[in-house]
Amino acid sequence: MRAVTLFILIVTCISCRYRCEFCTPADYRAEMRILVSDISSYAKHKNTNFIIVPQNGIELITNNGLPDGELSYEYIEAIDGHGQEDLHFGYYKDDEATPMEELNYLSAFLNRSLDLGKTILVTDYCDGDLHVNEAFRQCEEAGFILFAADERDLSSIPSLPGKPFRENSDNIHELNQVHNFLYLLNQKNYPLKSDFISAVTSSSYDLLIMDLFGEDGSTYTAQEVEDLKVKANGGSRLILCYLSIGEAEDYRYYWNSDWNDDEPEWLGEENPDWEGNYKVRYWYDEWKNILYGTSSAYLDKIISSGFDGVYLDIIDAFEYWE
Repeated sequence: MRAVTLFILIVTCISCRYRCEFCTPADYRAEMRILVSDISSYAKHKNTNFIIVPQNGIELITNNGLPDGELSYEYIEAIDGHGQEDLHFGYYKDDEATPMEELNYLSAFLNRSLDLGKTILVTDYCDGDLHVNEAFRQCEEAGFILFAADERDLSSIPSLPGKPFRENSDNIHELNQVHNFLYLLNQKNYPLKSDFISAVTSSSYDLLIMDLFGEDGSTYTAQEVEDLKVKANGGSRLILCYLSIGEAEDYRYYWNSDWNDDEPEWLGEENPDWEGNYKVRYWYDEWKNILYGTSSAYLDKIISSGFDGVYLDIIDAFEYWE
């Protein structure tokens, strides 16, 4: 009888694909690597030059999650760089130095990635000449590229350092050509897309990370994205589109109001720190179908709007499920 019960359980688990208490993945980190790799493979099949940059979750580059562990080469080959928040400032509190223990831990991973030819984009949350200059100094020394954000919601172009670090008029076609970047995600200060385009094109940042949608809720068209690629000094920039793959956001076009009362199995709890953001069981096919694979999927919309790549967020969702 016990053998029959076990057989039924195994068959059920195979058919339900992680939909019962017995079917949680054995390795949440491996599942995130799979998701990022699948996104990369799909996007690069459509555009071989499409750029994939995961933000945070740098531990995924090693199989055991340790700085000196064996490298996960399949995952590393799927990505073009890494984004890292709070490396020098903001780990516990904005404009507060990140503890040296955390800085050294993260740097050990980031340095290995850098040695493999990946571009490292650091976002520190700091303000004031002293901290901003110190963050730039440390990034320059390490070979990383810094954006010093003066506010956590990323809604403005910082006044410091006044102009992009290593400003240039080059035409930027590849991620490894980037000397500086602008992370302007929240467009609350730009009620019209034309306002946002004007603000960005008045600057000469090599790389822009932005949202697919304007403040009015409409997506940026291919022509508008093309307009955004022109730097003030005449050169061209790359543009990456933000895409959260570890959380669902109830203000996105894909959100079904029925989920508020009848949650799908892949939807988890609300993030207490970010209202309207919900953890997802990112290994579920239902979530993956929202992200890519059809003309209405998020990644497909990004590609059709002419972005040069994606900046993938909530990569470290594996920590929540662990």
